[in-house]
Amino acid sequence: MNYNNKKFKPLHSSDNAEASEETIFHYRQEGAILTSEYQGGKIVKGHLIGIVDQHGTIDMRYHQVNTEGVLMTGKCMSRPEMDADGKIRLFESWQWTSGDRSEGKSILVEL
Repeated sequence: MNYNNKKFKPLHSSDNAEASEETIFHYRQEGAILTSEYQGGKIVKGHLIGIVDQHGTIDMRYHQVNTEGVLMTGKCMSRPEMDADGKIRLFESWQWTSGDRSEGKSILVEL
């Protein structure tokens, strides 16, 4: 699975998420290394870096600054599935490594 130059947005996120339908993630991939810049909604600017395994699962870490000026960090495992239209859906399980350290789930859809 290659995510290079693909864009995603959340379809659904847990209540404790900062990402929303207004957040756009632009993925870049070189070999097994994935990076992304993202922004929108409550997120002024964010970055992530991850490793993509042979099944397309992404083990990532992220940091972002929200509209309140707070720097937030977290970790996420993202599992891909193809939908009926041939687009990728990412099923994510994540946890804040800052703030309250709570966990959540999100589904991202390819644009």
